Amino acid sequence: MAPATLIISSRNYSSWSLRGWLLARMSGLAFTVQTTEVDDAAARAELLLRSSSILVPCLIHEGISVWDTLAIAEYLNEVKPEAGMFPAGREARARCRSISGEMHSGFSALRSALPMNLRARRSGFTIWSSAREDIARISAIWAECLTRWDGPYLFGPRRSVADAMFAPVITRFRTYDVGLDTACEAYAKAIERWSDLREWTAAALEEPAEIEELDLDF
Repeated sequence: MAPATLIISSRNYSSWSLRGWLLARMSGLAFTVQTTEVDDAAARAELLLRSSSILVPCLIHEGISVWDTLAIAEYLNEVKPEAGMFPAGREARARCRSISGEMHSGFSALRSALPMNLRARRSGFTIWSSAREDIARISAIWAECLTRWDGPYLFGPRRSVADAMFAPVITRFRTYDVGLDTACEAYAKAIERWSDLREWTAAALEEPAEIEELDLDF
């Protein structure tokens, strides 16, 4: 049987593509990657938050196309239930879906003020008050989960869909020099050790494409 195809955008700039790729890797589903060019009008609009919908990443499997990262997560959970992408306990699963949904639909100030850029480092970056509120909420989510489920990941010793959803946030925090408390910093470091994230980051650093609007020292 032919492997699935995951259509992604820029590895350096696209947080949604990173989420989809981490989810596909987590599932264990065999897949190949197809990359859209950043000068493609639709891809560029998504990366610059100028599109009303996000159609990449898109997973194509057995003739079925699934876009939107939460839809991809649920689909992969159906076809690869043995991967345990959601926590085993009902309470944990409910919380995992809730915070993944919150990440998916919220934190617009963070997305606008701190766009993903794995190649950049903005030491001493000034963060808007609205983005600071998003950072505080994310830190609270992490702290609650780490306390309730004992870490090192949000729901205990195994990574889940929620960890994939929040992984790009950690890259943003590093890019824009966001300080974290001890527990959240330990969680961030645990995610940074994730071999799949390290592989993605290494490829992003070699990616030649640039988007001027996202590389400005603003």
